Amino acid sequence: MKLIQKQNMLKKYLLFFFLGLQCINAFSFYQLESEIRIKSKAPDWDYLAYDQIKGRLFLSLRDDGVMVYDSTSKKIISKIEDSAGANSTLLLPNLNLGYTFNGDGSSTIFNLTTLKKIKRTKIGNDADAGFFDPVTHQILVTMGDSHQATFLDAKTGDVVHRLNIDSSKLDGVVANGDGYFFMALRDKNAVIKINNRSHTIEGTWSTQPCEEPTSLALDSVHQRLMVGCRGKSPLLLIMDSKTGEVKSNYEIGRGNDGLIFDAEDKKVITTNGVDSNLIVYSQKSADEYVLQEAVTTRPYARTMAMDFKTKKIFTLTAEGVANPAKKINKKVSPFYPNEYYKDTFSILIYSKH
Repeated sequence: MKLIQKQNMLKKYLLFFFLGLQCINAFSFYQLESEIRIKSKAPDWDYLAYDQIKGRLFLSLRDDGVMVYDSTSKKIISKIEDSAGANSTLLLPNLNLGYTFNGDGSSTIFNLTTLKKIKRTKIGNDADAGFFDPVTHQILVTMGDSHQATFLDAKTGDVVHRLNIDSSKLDGVVANGDGYFFMALRDKNAVIKINNRSHTIEGTWSTQPCEEPTSLALDSVHQRLMVGCRGKSPLLLIMDSKTGEVKSNYEIGRGNDGLIFDAEDKKVITTNGVDSNLIVYSQKSADEYVLQEAVTTRPYARTMAMDFKTKKIFTLTAEGVANPAKKINKKVSPFYPNEYYKDTFSILIYSKH
């Protein structure tokens, strides 16, 4: 009898123990794990890219080019040769290639293993960011100043086609896995659907009530397009990726520039530089999302990358000033920095606690 009672007590203890672990896990939040300072003469930056295989973070630091941070050694291990002006970096592990997209309309192509430059090639008059379509093996490069998107052969970097687009703010792009790209047009409050085989626009969808759509992600299982919006009332918009119908929307912070959908954990994550926060929503169904957490970050940490193995999030910022002697981009915020101080770059790494 006593043995049975002890066994029952043990079962109850184990049950409470595992329930306790679940509760702890349910209430774990992102918190700053570490900050890595980077020396840089001309701090300015845009997109980040993370190599999931090698654990390397690529920082597009514009005038200073692309620097590579190794997450194992926790230090900068390289700078991509001849990458000055880089706004973004595209990583193609299957081809062992990396592409930087530089403001002067060039791309620096490098070996993803050795990080050595292969060539710097001119692709247009300006370039912002590049996106890969695994179906047609093409790269789409956004060129807002030129009002066009340029398609490249991913293996060679050669120009395949130029598509004129009636917009000067070509922003987030995502491939749908079926030979199409979706692209946010920030100045048109719209998303367009591009056929990558025919290089034509097959649909234009309004993003109202979302204004200034900036970042995109895709849930291919539920066929939902996720849109991060700036505007007066910043939103996360959920759209049907087949029809363009707006299904739902949720509040996010001001100054959005980063949006990630973690399909494994069914989380949507946005980084918002003006409000200095990282907003995480949990997906309950195709069109229903519940706020999981809103984490304080640092001012103007607006772009991000994620290690999907560890779930760590990387973002970047620097210390700066709104110098009244220079033009201030008041559309972003009344005191948006127009100068950043040298040697103040910080990689911010957030992990679950």
